[in-house]
Amino acid sequence: MKAKKIISILTAIALLASFTACSKPSDAEKKDTTTVKVGVVGESNEMWEPVIEKLAKEGIDIKLVSFTDYGTPNKALNNGDTDLNAFQHYAYLNGEIKNNGYEIQSIGDTFISAMNIYSNKVKSVDDIGEKAKIAVPNDATNEGRALKIVEAAGLIELNKEAGDAPELSDIVSNPLNLEFVEVDAANVYAVLPDVTAAVINCNYALDNGLNPGEDSIFQDDVSYYAGKSYVNLIAARIKDADNEIFKKIVAEYQSEAVEGIYNTTFKGAYKPAWK
Repeated sequence: MKAKKIISILTAIALLASFTACSKPSDAEKKDTTTVKVGVVGESNEMWEPVIEKLAKEGIDIKLVSFTDYGTPNKALNNGDTDLNAFQHYAYLNGEIKNNGYEIQSIGDTFISAMNIYSNKVKSVDDIGEKAKIAVPNDATNEGRALKIVEAAGLIELNKEAGDAPELSDIVSNPLNLEFVEVDAANVYAVLPDVTAAVINCNYALDNGLNPGEDSIFQDDVSYYAGKSYVNLIAARIKDADNEIFKKIVAEYQSEAVEGIYNTTFKGAYKPAWK
């Protein structure tokens, strides 16, 4: 009888230990998860997929918070509603800080939206002839970029003092006597049949079925600009700029996997700015 009681007690203890082990993982098995909210604009954010997947294995849970406008994400970041954001270039960020006093800053570069030259009439910028018509966006920011790209293509020379935001009046050399046709950025594609070439924003190029990586006759590049005005970035609050988890997110974003998505999903519309 005593032996049976001892066996019963030992069995009960073993079962209890088993139940305890199943219901409560040991400290060694526990894995803390840190959630990081990243503000983005729109729904086309496939480039974040490999970042989210890779860092999830390290206990970093990235949640994309999508905004429908460009005015809200920096406000949300500054107020602490998000931890990071990734939707803007330096020129826009600097303007937001100046106008709103936000205590935020860039912690890493992402991409530049390729603003390429397209043509239905010539196969190369070398084939553009005397008095050719070149369509460019008519707003200050996009027109300045367009002129920088036309200069990079070797067609004109701009006043160096104009920096990354030149105007038509800053053209100091125009050997082909090119005529610039100023059009609303959204309508530049529509006039492509009527001009020799046009400088088109990547989003409008994609919307109209163009493949930025294949259909352009001259491609945009980070090196064409003196500063980082048109380079997109990941922003954080100034006080969090040295956060190690945030640094890890930036490092994982600046990867070959993300660049691969730029080239495939986005057809070369985005070019890595961290190289």
